[in-house]
This record gives sequence, C-alpha cells and structure tokens, in this order.
Amino acid sequence: MGKDQLFQEARHFVELAQTLASENNDPHEQAKALAVAKNAVSSAFANSTFAQQRQLREFQDTLDRLQ
Repeated sequence: MGKDQLFQEARHFVELAQTLASENNDPHEQAKALAVAKNAVSSAFANSTFAQQRQLREFQDTLDRLQ
C-alpha cells in the first residue's frame, strides 16, 4: 500500500471516529472506530512525508480528545 493511500485511510478513519462520537452512537462502536483510527494513524506515520506526519500528529491529538 502506498504512503498516500495509508494517509488517506488514516484521515478517513479519524473522520469516521469523529462522526460516531458526535452522533452519540453505541459506546462499543465508538471504541472500535477509535481503535481502527489509531491503528491507521500509526500505520501511516512510518511511511509518510514530514508534512503528512505533522497532520497525523494532529489526527492523533483529535483521537486523544475523543477518548
């Protein structure tokens, strides 16, 4: 998988976790989405550019606030 694809997936899963959290869905579903998003951010980080790493840190901060 290319680094851009990993980055895009991370962005997608962070957005999904944010949506689930804002809609007050089932806590189990929220936790699952949060775990998937964190994994996606982690996977993307090692294979990303400096600019993408900066955005991934912001994504991680967002996920930390959702916990």
